[in-house]
Amino acid sequence: MIRYPEKIFNSSDFTLLSEKSLISLIERDDLQMKEIEVWEHVIKWGLAQNPTFNPDPKTWSDDDFKIMKSTLQKCLPLIRFFSLSSKELTQTVRPYQKLLNQQLFENLVDSYMDPDSKPDEKILLPRNIKVDGIIESEIVNLNIVSVNSRCIDKVDTNCNFSYLRELYLPYKFELILRGSRDGFTPKGFHTLCDDKYNTVTFIKVKGTEEILGGYNPLEWKSTDSWGKTKHSFIFSFKNKDIRSAIISNVDYINRAIAYNPEHGPQFGDDIIIYASRESKDYDFILCRKLYYERKIRDSENYFNIENYEVFEIIRK
Repeated sequence: MIRYPEKIFNSSDFTLLSEKSLISLIERDDLQMKEIEVWEHVIKWGLAQNPTFNPDPKTWSDDDFKIMKSTLQKCLPLIRFFSLSSKELTQTVRPYQKLLNQQLFENLVDSYMDPDSKPDEKILLPRNIKVDGIIESEIVNLNIVSVNSRCIDKVDTNCNFSYLRELYLPYKFELILRGSRDGFTPKGFHTLCDDKYNTVTFIKVKGTEEILGGYNPLEWKSTDSWGKTKHSFIFSFKNKDIRSAIISNVDYINRAIAYNPEHGPQFGDDIIIYASRESKDYDFILCRKLYYERKIRDSENYFNIENYEVFEIIRK
């Protein structure tokens, strides 16, 4: 039932489930269902327990809402409302907002509208949905991929809440280069990556659990020039923990991307990957704040790369 919940939730007998049975399903972290579907089925179950109710909540009186809230009092705390998208919250939850604690609903709205708002530690984390075929990486997990995809599409970009959102995976990440496989030279990078658009670079810092990188919507080139775009960004994570995410959008768009035959994937002068010769391994690597909005690494000292990967993103 956990692996294939649609067999239960989409059956004609679903609304005959006891409250105890329903709770035993929706409280599971590994329930393989989208949160919006969990919410919709909980409402469906609640309506079945109150057969005289009109399905349209716009017709409900305050007493109707009190009755439904009492019916669902043990189910509502198990809904991961912060995993929902802003569109789902507006279209599907808002009509029933009187079922929710008013402060909870205000916090939900703030999580999308106020970039300075921060989550409460008691908020339930997203369910562990298993997804295959998105990326094959030795550096990052699906949570990091999801955060990057949200930033690319400018979807619900309050980073304080990124780790509470349901996985957002509209792209397949096609591996172009992996340092441990293809080497750590500018020549190798340009051979494999030049003329490739819409790429994400992930860099594992040697001797730490840091992951750095950036998104380049432009192509990579071997010319000695700058790439102009307002859509690139750089980022950092620690221990693959998306709660540690720092996302930094480009500030000086005329110098968003740096092209050079002796450089690897370079973002402004903020992430620099350089070799003294194009056939030599990278020997000049650092991270600092110049052309992007935020500093993504505490130290501006040189560091070594344990591994790096470049992916081309393709919308599914």
